[in-house]
Amino acid sequence: MSFTQNSRILTHQGAMAMLQAAIARAEAMGRPQCIVIVDGSGEVIAVCRMTGAKFLSRKSAMAKALTAASIGADSTSIPEAVRPLIGLATDGAVTGLPGGLPIMVEGALLGGIGVGSGTGDEDIDVARAALAAIGSAP
Repeated sequence: MSFTQNSRILTHQGAMAMLQAAIARAEAMGRPQCIVIVDGSGEVIAVCRMTGAKFLSRKSAMAKALTAASIGADSTSIPEAVRPLIGLATDGAVTGLPGGLPIMVEGALLGGIGVGSGTGDEDIDVARAALAAIGSAP
């Protein structure tokens, strides 16, 4: 029986590269966004509310990032039927809104990214641009 294991972590350099790519994509779209990047334990590594982004969208972006990091899947993977209840049970920390994606590198779950302030498709597009910056599979 082993009492330890090796693990991978997302560095602050990786988070900053993701943030820069997300901002560049959002600017190209003309849609200011709130972007939150968390590590595998849900701790915030990077966050940005772009000028003009809806300030309340930072909260939904955080929930999207936490959800993706927690379940290792897109935030929309939360079943529709349980979304209201799980949102209440977690004080809004878990959501089924689109825009939360897991950060996966070579099969390792490193955290999650959440994007909010655009349409669901725009949020996902910006999150995917961030993942691509570090070679993370969407």
